[in-house]
Amino acid sequence: MQRQPSFAYQAVYRYLSQWIDNAASDQEQRLPSLRELAQRLKVSLSTTKYAYALLEDEGRIQSRPRQGYFTRALAAAPLPEAGADLLDNLYAQARQPGRLALCSDAPAMLLSLEQPLLMTERELARQYPRNSAPLYQPLGERELRSELARRYTRSSGDYWQADQVYLGPDLRSVLELLLQTLDLAGSVVLVESPCSWAILRLLRAARLRIIELPLDGAGCFDLQQVQALLQREPVRLAVLSSTVNIPHGSLMPAVDKQQLCRWFSERGIWLLENDSYGEFSFVPGAARYRDFADPERLLVFASLDKAVGAEAPLSYLLSRSLGPQLQRQFLERSFRLSPIRQKALARLFSSGRVDQHLVKLRGQLSLRMQQLHRLLEQQAGGQLHAPLAAGGATLWVEARRPVLMTRVYERLLAEGIVIAPGGIFSQQGLWQQHLRLSFTLDWSKDIQGALGQLAHVVSQASSTTP
Repeated sequence: MQRQPSFAYQAVYRYLSQWIDNAASDQEQRLPSLRELAQRLKVSLSTTKYAYALLEDEGRIQSRPRQGYFTRALAAAPLPEAGADLLDNLYAQARQPGRLALCSDAPAMLLSLEQPLLMTERELARQYPRNSAPLYQPLGERELRSELARRYTRSSGDYWQADQVYLGPDLRSVLELLLQTLDLAGSVVLVESPCSWAILRLLRAARLRIIELPLDGAGCFDLQQVQALLQREPVRLAVLSSTVNIPHGSLMPAVDKQQLCRWFSERGIWLLENDSYGEFSFVPGAARYRDFADPERLLVFASLDKAVGAEAPLSYLLSRSLGPQLQRQFLERSFRLSPIRQKALARLFSSGRVDQHLVKLRGQLSLRMQQLHRLLEQQAGGQLHAPLAAGGATLWVEARRPVLMTRVYERLLAEGIVIAPGGIFSQQGLWQQHLRLSFTLDWSKDIQGALGQLAHVVSQASSTTP
C-alpha cells in the first residue's frame, strides 16, 4: 500500500532527527544525499527534500553546494548563569541533541499544516512561474492580507480591510517596527505577568519602563490596584493576551476585560493584543480584549507558526489608525517575503483548511494537557501543583514548598532534561517557585520518568532552600 505523503514526510524527519542525535559530536558528519535517502526509505525525492529543508531551517544541518548536507559541529553548552544569560542558555540547551525539552510552547508540534502548505505552494508555483526578480510586496501579499482581514471582521460595524494588515517575516521584526512607529521610548508599558520572555526583551530594547500586573490563581488582576496605578503612572501602552493568559493558562472574565478597556480608552492608552494563541482557548466563545477596546487605539499581532507550523513563521499586525506611519516603516524595511508561500497560506485560509485544522489541534492539545496533568499528579503531586489550563500549549506549575526553579533547571540539565523556570517570564523577580511545562512534547520519550526526576530534584532543591 502506498504511504501517504504527510506520513512519509514526518517519518523521514524523525529518521533524520534520530540519525543526527546519534551522530552528534564536535565534528561535522556528512548526511546521506537526497537521492540516496529517498531510495533507502522508499519515498519520493521531494519528500526527502522537505525533511532536509526543515532541519536546515532549525539550524541542525547545513548544505554546501556540490557537497551535500552536513550536521553542525556541536560545542559543549555551558551551564546557565543567573540573570539575562539564563534565557540564552535555556534556548540553546533545549536545542542540544539528546535533550528532553519540557519547555516548548509550540502548539503545531502536535499537529501541523506544513505538508498541506508545501503541497499548495508546489501547485501554485506551477501557476505562477518564478521571475528572475520577484516582485516582493513590502506590506505583504494582498491575498493573505485580505484573508486575515476577513478573519478578524465580525460585523458591518466591526470590520477590517486588507490595507490595515501588515506582514513581516517573524514576530520580532513586526513588533520592532510597531514600537519604532509608536515612538514611546521612556514611556510606561503595562504587561500581564507572567509574560512572554520574547515580548519582555523587545519592550526593554525599545527603552520602555515595564510595569508588571501579576495574575492571581484565577487569572485576574487586582482591579483596584490597576485603577490606582493608572491614576498614578503615565501609562502609554498595555500588552495583553487575547483570550487565554499566556503562559499562565488562565482565562480572565469578560467583565474584567471590559473594565480594563474602558480605563484604557479614557486615558488614551494603546492596547496591543497578543493573538498568537487566540485560537487556542478550550472555552468556546472566550472574550477577547478587542471585543471591548477603542478601535482607534487597538493594535493586534500574531504569529502564524503557532497554528500552521515552522514552515509559516510569518507574523502580522492589524491597525486602523497608524496606516501612513506603518506603511513608511514597512517600506523602509523592505521585507522580502516569499510571494508563493504567502499565496499558499491565503489558499489554506480561504478553503477553510485552517479552521478545520484548528478544531483538531485544539482537541489534541486538550487531550495532551489532561494526559500531562495526570502524569504530573502521579509523579509529582506532592511537590508540584498545576491547575488545568484554559487553553494554550503549557501548564503553569508551582512548587508546594519554597524552591528556586533556577537551581532545579541547572540540576535537571545534568539528566538531559530542560525546563523553563518561571523567573524568565518576569523582569521583576516574580515567579521564582514556578515553571512552565509543555504538553506539546515528543510523547515517544519517557515523559513519566522525566516528571518523576523533576519531582525528585524539586524535593532535593526545596530541602536546601533557606
